Amino acid sequence: MTSILVVNGPNLGRLGSREPEIYGSDTLADIEAMLQEQAGEGWSLECVQSDDEAELIALMHRAVDTQTPVILNPAAFSHYSYALRDACAMVTSAGVPLIEVHLSNPHAREEFRHHSVISAVATGVIAGFGKDSYRLALEQMMTLVGRH
Repeated sequence: MTSILVVNGPNLGRLGSREPEIYGSDTLADIEAMLQEQAGEGWSLECVQSDDEAELIALMHRAVDTQTPVILNPAAFSHYSYALRDACAMVTSAGVPLIEVHLSNPHAREEFRHHSVISAVATGVIAGFGKDSYRLALEQMMTLVGRH
């Protein structure tokens, strides 16, 4: 069974009630259930959400050690967490795919959201498609992992 780690950063545990006009009305549990169904048999998804930068970094370290592909929504940490960026760089430098995902299109929002420090070290970035950003990321990750 192939494992994929789906990691969600700060405030994403509040999906469904937090700014639904931007992030949609689905909860994180709804998105995770959609991904579990999409993955089907032969794939194991571990979904984690944390508001704690140190915990997110530790998850990236574990992904390196276990060679587990990562789908990451770093949320606000996208814009300023060089520590998380360096941990993500360790993931991709180890040859492990990491896809950065965002529900909204950061480039269509406030100026400070236009730059992600994570994007430059990610395998790829998918943003702006609401919950389908996650669906597209999982589809691509399954393709990437299937090539190995």
